Amino acid sequence: MGGDHAPQAEIDGALAAARDLGVRIALVGQPDKLEPELRRCGWHHQGDRGIEIVEAPEVVRMDEPAAIAVRRKKRSSLRVAIKLVAEGHADGFVTAGNTGAAMATAMMVLGTLPGVDRPALAALIPTRAGRPTLLLDVGANSDCKPTHLAQFAIMGDAYARAVLGIERPTVGLMSIGEEEVKGNELTKEAFALLRELEQINFVGNVEGRDVFTGAVDIIITDGFTGNVMLKLSEGLSEMMIALIRRELSASVITRTGAMLARPAFRRIKRQLDYAEIGGAPLLGVRGVVMIAHGSSSARAIRNAIRNARDFVLNAANEKIERNIATALLDRKEVSGAAVE
Repeated sequence: MGGDHAPQAEIDGALAAARDLGVRIALVGQPDKLEPELRRCGWHHQGDRGIEIVEAPEVVRMDEPAAIAVRRKKRSSLRVAIKLVAEGHADGFVTAGNTGAAMATAMMVLGTLPGVDRPALAALIPTRAGRPTLLLDVGANSDCKPTHLAQFAIMGDAYARAVLGIERPTVGLMSIGEEEVKGNELTKEAFALLRELEQINFVGNVEGRDVFTGAVDIIITDGFTGNVMLKLSEGLSEMMIALIRRELSASVITRTGAMLARPAFRRIKRQLDYAEIGGAPLLGVRGVVMIAHGSSSARAIRNAIRNARDFVLNAANEKIERNIATALLDRKEVSGAAVE
């Protein structure tokens, strides 16, 4: 029920995922709004085409304060859906709705993994190297402590190994210079913690220009900076696509060239389009939570479901939990809590 195009985009995306990926989908929300759209697509009954409806009478709006919505709306689609994961009736949860409410509900209902103080949203950024860079946090935590950034690095490393298949990912810390002495107090203290973590391949500070080069596999930052970077990259991608389209249609010659180069431009568009990635995983909670863009299309929803499936199949949460536990044994100050 969340998102700018709900419930049509969610329904179309769920049907595509059920058809293409062989997964079963529980659409959580108001049946009087879901059933007509499903029947429009040829759905007839519960379980048909791999789709069933789970009733949730309340909806958390995009503009509602997360804390208030989570406390007051006990029967919201967000809460009912996340409870399905907590109770073992579903393997993962996908939403394009209110990000703050989704994160707060996930923390309340699922809880965090042992040793994790703050969960983090991770996003894949396309690079000129041809492989994406994992950026986290991109919006879950506006204010962070150095220990949080160290935990983000451990979780990002485990996710990159488990889901992206990178054997020993390189980890960089976003700052205003490559030198260790550059940055604010947060980055300087985080640098010292990251350098002590033997289980990750920390290569030092990176700068804003390194985001799109593919210089490192993982970039760690606070949620405020990461969200600005993510939105900037989305806007930059949209601008580039629009500029290319405009220039290619400027004359008969460019239009002819565009016809010949169309396959290449389609490949470029797929790499730049956030809908191809689908959603950002919320790392650090006891369950698979995938948060998609509010303006997600059906294709974005389908791909967010694919990401959730891959997260489950690769046991990413179990690997994150093991890595955090190892870090706590190796270096107690990675966690803000006392460790015996």
